[in-house]
Amino acid sequence: MEDIINKKDIELMVDTFYGEVMINPIIGPIFSDVVRVNWSIHLPKMYSFWGSLLLNEQSYSGHPIQVHADLSNLTAMTEVEFNEWLMLFHRTVDELFFGKKADEAKEKASNLARLMLEKIKINE
Repeated sequence: MEDIINKKDIELMVDTFYGEVMINPIIGPIFSDVVRVNWSIHLPKMYSFWGSLLLNEQSYSGHPIQVHADLSNLTAMTEVEFNEWLMLFHRTVDELFFGKKADEAKEKASNLARLMLEKIKINE
């Protein structure tokens, strides 16, 4: 196993992760039934998001914390859902990669989940 080093690795991570999300009984319905995600739009946005965070690409623009806070008005977004998301993300990274950037990806995901959950609790 190697570390995350380029855009191809980011795409593999994102595609594998969201493949698991789509079939997950806890968070899958949020994506398929509540948001009705258009994957052809969402996945490239996530490539840019993670590429910007991990590879300093500066290709992402958006406000993911606010988007998720707004989404919490439509469906449950509690520690249960965020823990499931985080477990899937960490498992995906651990299955595909090993190294400093892989650890950084998991750390950034953990921080992001914590910040989103805090924002949601503030908005309640």
